[in-house]
Amino acid sequence: MEKTHLPTTEAAVMAIRDIAAELELSISVTDDIGADQTSRRTSAELFTAFDPDGSLPHEAFVELTGSPAVSVRLFPEDDAKITVDGVEFHDVPRDSVPAFLRSVYGGLATTKGRLFPPGQWLIVPLPGDETYRELIVDPNLTPWLARSARR
Repeated sequence: MEKTHLPTTEAAVMAIRDIAAELELSISVTDDIGADQTSRRTSAELFTAFDPDGSLPHEAFVELTGSPAVSVRLFPEDDAKITVDGVEFHDVPRDSVPAFLRSVYGGLATTKGRLFPPGQWLIVPLPGDETYRELIVDPNLTPWLARSARR
């Protein structure tokens, strides 16, 4: 699977829509457009749409139905925060979002527990030796996380 270049937030949303349609998942999208609307521009004055460089920032929040519960916040800075059953993956490159979702929904994502350091981790492998791993903070695993466990 080749990594797709997604130059804009809208291109990433369209790629997520395609995956949702393919997997027959419902999707909801909320767009925030303008410097005074996006979450990382908290210092922007009210009613300020453009960044100082003249660009119009676009951020989107996407929720996918089904198991696992997945949401994606796409930022104007070419990265995303993906949440899978309550586990947050920060700073995922926007271009990696489709491969990340395909890995999660394709059964490649696993949970792994360790005695030292103690904890459970959600591991999402992507093509090309790229892997994301995050600590599962909640000690009570969701049914999907429990099914994904590997020892």
